[in-house]
Amino acid sequence: MAEIELIDITKKYKDTVAVDKLSLHIKDYEFFVLFGQAGAGKTTTLKIIAGIEFPQEGLVKIGGNIVNLIEPMYRNVSMVFENYALYPHMSVYDNIAFPLRSKLYRKDEAYIKQAVEKVVTMLHIDGLYERKPSQLSNGQRQRVAIGRCLVRDPVVFLMDEPLAHLDAKLRHFMRSELKEMQSAFNTTTIYVTHDFMEAMSLADRIAVLNKGKIEQLGTSLQMYYTPKNEFVARLFGEPEINLVPAELVSEGGTIKLRVQDQKTLLMPEADAAEALKNANITKVDMGIRGVDISFNFSSQDSNWIKGNIYAFEPIGNKVIMTVDIKGSRIRIAAANNISADLDQTVYLKFNMKNALYFNAETEAFITRSGIQRYA
Repeated sequence: MAEIELIDITKKYKDTVAVDKLSLHIKDYEFFVLFGQAGAGKTTTLKIIAGIEFPQEGLVKIGGNIVNLIEPMYRNVSMVFENYALYPHMSVYDNIAFPLRSKLYRKDEAYIKQAVEKVVTMLHIDGLYERKPSQLSNGQRQRVAIGRCLVRDPVVFLMDEPLAHLDAKLRHFMRSELKEMQSAFNTTTIYVTHDFMEAMSLADRIAVLNKGKIEQLGTSLQMYYTPKNEFVARLFGEPEINLVPAELVSEGGTIKLRVQDQKTLLMPEADAAEALKNANITKVDMGIRGVDISFNFSSQDSNWIKGNIYAFEPIGNKVIMTVDIKGSRIRIAAANNISADLDQTVYLKFNMKNALYFNAETEAFITRSGIQRYA
């Protein structure tokens, strides 16, 4: 296998900058995820590594060698496309065997048979040898496409949203299969997705892309617990993190938070309060996730904040309840056995141990309690 290095890569399509001076170092045997919204530059970056696209600026290195002007077939990479790209006239067996019959990577039929059998057994499609792609379900087609990628021994596997067209249950199953496959083949894998669940469950490291640039590079835990800014924080978690405008006030030398002109003052944890004090600002956006909010429908003491139910969405295993607090909408993840009416009064309490704090002006991350645990 091989390390992948991108150095100040820029790719433009006329006046549109798809990738903007992007630099990355992907380690040998790493499962690396390029994550972001549509148009972030993920697929373009993958195509540049594969050699399908050529950058106007910067260097692409595979295994320490500059490959900018090397055609895709000579880069020894294997790619899975979002739309499967199977040969419709070929059987499952022949689709998977195809790379081993090419002029560049030709093997004898005995080797091909052994390699194909190994892959189809791993993918649980060994009973589909003679079928054509039109006779397969979407999940089966995707497995064949992945099998065609795995059957060869390339220096790196490239996967462009391979699970995007699968139903939720099959996506969950295939996520665990992909991680197991990567471990079994002991490969370097670069995986593109816009699904934060895929990114967090599969990745050794994640690069969050936005408008062709890297917003943050790190592990799943770092993305979730210490996002670099509000943009990254919004991308990870369901429901989306709540960002509540708050004012820092000093009461007897102690830093507290006033939310939406409420009388109740919230008390940050001691280490977070010290960092907020040192930040020398007066306004923050407090990030609080839906699982860190307690609620009650009866009158509570002054430590609870009063609001009204704006929306109530049962989604099977839980309920997403949206509460309006003087114009701010707070989303709460609640048990699926509760019921409530729109505009009903509700009282909230935030778990300040898990609160995140962002600069209200720049949206940059400031701190959270116990931040050293996630470094």
